[in-house]
Amino acid sequence: MIRSGMNAPGLDRILFASGNRGKYVEVVDLFAPLGIEIIFGPEALRLDVEETGATYAANAWLKAKAYCLASGIAALADDSGVEVRALGWEPGIYSARVAPSDEERTDRLLGRMEGVTDRYARYVAAFALYLPSGCCIITEGVCPGELREVPVGSRGFGYDPIFAPSGYEGTFGEIPDAIKRKISHRAVAGYRLMDILSGNCVVE
Repeated sequence: MIRSGMNAPGLDRILFASGNRGKYVEVVDLFAPLGIEIIFGPEALRLDVEETGATYAANAWLKAKAYCLASGIAALADDSGVEVRALGWEPGIYSARVAPSDEERTDRLLGRMEGVTDRYARYVAAFALYLPSGCCIITEGVCPGELREVPVGSRGFGYDPIFAPSGYEGTFGEIPDAIKRKISHRAVAGYRLMDILSGNCVVE
């Protein structure tokens, strides 16, 4: 369906429905061209939203809706994860829940991949922008790549030190932020959302 004129009148600020500072910094940079103020969720309110959805989009929708209804302003949420072909596309939506810290999650995934030659993986993200009107816009993005055998680099967060995007030598832990914010799964989902808000999008 082709949609035009989807820019949201009066949308001058958005509450980012997450306590992840790394994601917040990426989102602020990504949406800077729209001139919309992005408010870090914990600075406005703290909610514990149970992620019971079966997909990234469903979990993003749950978080965005909860923050919007509680705050009265538009709320943006994301849900993302890494999917590994050799593991049947796990850990997927459970990527952030398999262990308490990034380091432990990374070690656990590398342990499961020990001796596995097929290293293909992909990062997947979904954005949900829930508006006070009750309308919700959802976009998704994918970044293909492969898993390295040991963590390399200190940039980013999550599984970044072991994920090397296709076409690049380094991992997201090594690649400069300026490049990551153009090619990542979150960037792809964000560009699609910005296109919708600016009224220049074909919605698939």
